[in-house]
Amino acid sequence: MKKDKIETYIPCEETLMERNGIKKKLRRPVINSLMFFRSTVCRALEVQRQFTNKVILYTRQKGLKRLPLAIPDREMNIFMLVTSSGEQGMEYFGEDNSKFQQGERVRVIDGKFKGAEGVICRIRKNRRLVVTVQGVCAVATSYIPQAFLQRIGQD
Repeated sequence: MKKDKIETYIPCEETLMERNGIKKKLRRPVINSLMFFRSTVCRALEVQRQFTNKVILYTRQKGLKRLPLAIPDREMNIFMLVTSSGEQGMEYFGEDNSKFQQGERVRVIDGKFKGAEGVICRIRKNRRLVVTVQGVCAVATSYIPQAFLQRIGQD
């Protein structure tokens, strides 16, 4: 995909590994085998055909056809903001994250996640922001102070 100049994004985190007494920082994907790419519908269908039976492709049903799942730019930008922050204590969840939908919608107005929007949920007694890529996955941030949060739709 790189040679075709297709813009891609793989959510990664840095981990500290020690081998033979030598510590080294490594970047590793946070969700195995998950890669996002930006393209036209035609090019996405080409990629879908090219990788059939090699990778799992997220698709949506349209009539009798299975089309590649299109993620809105705004949703993807918020997901990239949160997952590329380098913040420790993040948790990632698969596409079945319905338990996180009942929280209050908020916008982060300060700190490392400024500009992110999502749902506030309690996870292990901590209030955390959950950002979702609909139909694909979700990420829960580390604790965010109440002062950094603003309800969406209210001043």
